[in-house]
Amino acid sequence: MHRFAVWAPGAEQVDLVTSPGPDEVRQPMVRSEGGWWRDDGPWAEHGTDYGYCVDGGPLTPDPRSAWQPVGVHGPSRVFDPERFEWHDDGWRGAHGGVGALGAVIYELHVGTFTHEGTLDAAIPRLDDLAALGVDVVELMPVAAFEGRWGWGYDGVHPYAVHEPYGGPEALQRFIDAAHQRGLGVALDVVYNHLGPSGNYLARFGPYFTDDHHTPWGQALNLDGAGNLAVRRWMLDNALRWFRDFHVDALRLDAVHELKDDSPTHVLAQLADETLILSRALERPLDLIAESDLNDPRMVESSQADGMGMDAQWSDDLHHALHAALTGERQGYYADFGSLAVVRQCLTRVFRHDGGWSSFRGSDWGRPVDPDTHDGRRFLGYLQTHDQVGNRALGDRIGALLTPGQQAIGAALVMTSAFTPMVFMGEEWAASTPWQYFTDFSDPDLAAAVRNGRRQEFAEHGWNADEVPDPQDPATRETSVLRWDERRDGDHARMLAWYHDLIALRRKEKVLTNGCLREVLVDSDEDAEWLVVRRGDLRVVANLAEQPQAVPLDGEPIDVVLAWDPAATSLRDAAVDLGAHGVAVVRVARS
Repeated sequence: MHRFAVWAPGAEQVDLVTSPGPDEVRQPMVRSEGGWWRDDGPWAEHGTDYGYCVDGGPLTPDPRSAWQPVGVHGPSRVFDPERFEWHDDGWRGAHGGVGALGAVIYELHVGTFTHEGTLDAAIPRLDDLAALGVDVVELMPVAAFEGRWGWGYDGVHPYAVHEPYGGPEALQRFIDAAHQRGLGVALDVVYNHLGPSGNYLARFGPYFTDDHHTPWGQALNLDGAGNLAVRRWMLDNALRWFRDFHVDALRLDAVHELKDDSPTHVLAQLADETLILSRALERPLDLIAESDLNDPRMVESSQADGMGMDAQWSDDLHHALHAALTGERQGYYADFGSLAVVRQCLTRVFRHDGGWSSFRGSDWGRPVDPDTHDGRRFLGYLQTHDQVGNRALGDRIGALLTPGQQAIGAALVMTSAFTPMVFMGEEWAASTPWQYFTDFSDPDLAAAVRNGRRQEFAEHGWNADEVPDPQDPATRETSVLRWDERRDGDHARMLAWYHDLIALRRKEKVLTNGCLREVLVDSDEDAEWLVVRRGDLRVVANLAEQPQAVPLDGEPIDVVLAWDPAATSLRDAAVDLGAHGVAVVRVARS
């Protein structure tokens, strides 16, 4: 059952329209306190179609619409989340009740995870993720956006689940199925902007402001006139995923673009309210930020003047590994590439921690204190949707490296003090690229996206004709995972390597303690080798194109895991590795 209410503080009249069409019913709403308009009629049933007309304007979807069955421009539909029959009564949270910190996270895009591109089609594949050793499945945004296919970051109805994915009940089915397999679910949410097609919030009130700006235009109004209702629109949305959909964690997109000069930043407020809900639900609820600020304050307690996020993505580790392994130095890779930078990021998280960033043209970031900051509060990864899809051709790391080089990168992530994350298909070095695709119906908008994409890469030296057309359905089709290739050759070998790394991580407690001050890294730039010390384990990597002996700080007694066992052997205080070889060995305790 549903009671209609909408915030429209500047309106003179708001009409509720139910069953839009020839038999529609139009009813004036009653002005209430705080700029809200309410309907005093009977409670609405699940499945009722409706919309609002503000001051005689066109029918407009609800800003809090939970269901957009005919697209982002059509009427809203009442959704009752309590109709669903859950089977996760014994669920006590992700990662055995610990939560997302230290878990193995798997990022996936619903629309390309399977050929069907739906939440229901993804459910059978959850068994594969559980077998791999994944703890938390992170869904890229599912908020309703225009068209059938897209990345999801141009959503315009944050409360609704994209209908081509299956709609809101399909999300409940997916999460219920994940929990039955012991998998937590994180949801990627976007509050820093709305997409360009289907954004009707301005018809209702000051959801956005000219006082602050973002790369997408006006910023969300978090500190101007009317901000309390806008903040509640954001906060209620976040809490609703935890409460009504049993989500375990939220990944908050580009939080540095949430401009808020209020005494309490909206992120800190969200952290406090999430903690209260977590206690009420008796399970961990995690907030994971994507932040470009390189500021550990993001993961410090709100009571200590931090933002209160449980964890944040760490692009610096990605950049350090990518640049060292591929040799790329363009753009934001300019300050990365050396093994010294890899060492810094593995032990101190950020490359830019207060010093000069050539890409930004300024000093950037703040240092992480390894004595007080838990490494698990930072996500480490070799690939993400951004770092693959924002390349001109969407080429994955496996297309740029030898299998041994990818194995090195995976080993350094999985044995780090960070919370590791895998991008879908990475675990078997998927041959399919992951490209940028859209499905806008407005030809002018489609042309602008297409031309903008090509111009951007042309400025970086690419042939514009080589850049895939985002609007071409083939671009999405090309990006769909080919699950059958996992059983073949190097793909199967890589899958086994990721499985074994995750199993080792679970077995060896020293790999999951998050203690940055206990991570020690030895390296040699000229010889191209790296050794990471974790307790009595040594992660030994040969980045050179020829075999070599890598020196150790102690006597090796056992090869725990090796990418190429036939080319791996122990000697006094050293390990022999083949070209692009990597192994985990145990040394005698001193």
